Amino acid sequence: MKIKTIITGATGMVGEGVLHQCLRHPDVEAVLVINRRPCGVQHEKLTEIIHKDFHDLSSIEGELSGYNACYFCLGVSSVGMKEEEYRHLTYDLTMHVAETLARLNPEMTFCYVSGAGTDSSEQGRSMWARVKGKTENDLQKLSFKAAYMFRPGFIHPMPGMKNTLTGYKVLGFLYPVFNALLPKFVVRLEEIGRAMINVTEQGYPEPVLECVDIRKAAALAPRSS
Repeated sequence: MKIKTIITGATGMVGEGVLHQCLRHPDVEAVLVINRRPCGVQHEKLTEIIHKDFHDLSSIEGELSGYNACYFCLGVSSVGMKEEEYRHLTYDLTMHVAETLARLNPEMTFCYVSGAGTDSSEQGRSMWARVKGKTENDLQKLSFKAAYMFRPGFIHPMPGMKNTLTGYKVLGFLYPVFNALLPKFVVRLEEIGRAMINVTEQGYPEPVLECVDIRKAAALAPRSS
């Protein structure tokens, strides 16, 4: 199986890492990134679309067909936001992109980067967790071949990346400690990318992947082995 994937959020920490994993992987044939600004990466597999409004994809719909995966890494922090604004930038935006892609590519596997602590009940006290939970729940109702929700906790950054968040840079050296004390809540960035590729090719028993599941999916042996 050759993967042709769309990646959003490639100018952020997670999306950049996923992009580089895809460009390195022999089973990924083509990558389309949709960004609001250039990602600064050039590669023979890579095509980039600069598009400002993710709530309206009508002008680029003609370029979104023919893909069998989407790795949705676009997201915003909820800090300082009211629920209505955060919902618009998280739930509404994600669902518009996903609904468009499901219509154009029904055989697509959709991987959504959510976060540890997401509230599947949609009833908890944490605003961001409720919004993310509703997003996860409604993504799983769309007509994709498969949809997987990725819930990373502390992410160990990849070396050489431009968009690593400051906090992860500062605390990165503590990863062995976090891994020893809190193994269920830590994951390496490269594992997220590999896991997305592997679940696209091989599937996974559960639709929601916590850190432990992400690591298991990343370690799956290639089908050809």
